[in-house]
Amino acid sequence: MNKIFILVLSLVLFSFELSAQKYAIIDTKYILSNIPDYKILDKRIKNISEEWQKEIDGKQAILDKMYKDYDAEQYMLTDELKKSRLAEIKTKEDEIRELQKKRFGYQGDLFKTRQNMVKPIQDRVYNAIQKLAVARSYDFILDKSEGITVIFADPKLDKSDDVLRELGIKVTN
Repeated sequence: MNKIFILVLSLVLFSFELSAQKYAIIDTKYILSNIPDYKILDKRIKNISEEWQKEIDGKQAILDKMYKDYDAEQYMLTDELKKSRLAEIKTKEDEIRELQKKRFGYQGDLFKTRQNMVKPIQDRVYNAIQKLAVARSYDFILDKSEGITVIFADPKLDKSDDVLRELGIKVTN
């Protein structure tokens, strides 16, 4: 009986502690999508990505032609020529795979380009969030855009527009 009383008392005190905390919810995707510099950089990154994809698609078209040519000619080729052609095809496949990995893989060129171009903006947003949190005495701020799932969020808790104002960006909602 004594243990139950202590447990219930602990839960009541814990719930009072939780309700005393001050928190906010933001949406970094929304914030970034409202920063003009980010939109420009994002478009530039998409253009770079499309150029790299065209490069890969061109190499893939050459590989496809190599396969078709091989299929059409394989019956007329000697075993040695077949091996040679298949080796060329395999080399081309490996080259394309490596290029895809280099451009779009984890820690690839696209990742590094995005990181180098966008990091200064992300740092500005992070600093604005920190400044807002300190100025308004928030205990924590949740980002609802990725990673953390928020099933319900009271709209008055969303401080994304405040972060944009802190960055000096007019909100047109």
